[in-house]
Amino acid sequence: MARRLIALSMLLAFSVTVAGCANTVRGAKRDVQATGNAVAH
Repeated sequence: MARRLIALSMLLAFSVTVAGCANTVRGAKRDVQATGNAVAH
């Protein structure tokens, strides 16, 4: 029972971390695109 709880906790923590990284990468991509558009115009 304890091992299952630990495994589920680790899976939840990993999922939250991956979701946070994905949002950061998307935000960085938008920032780079906005900078490129500002320089081009």
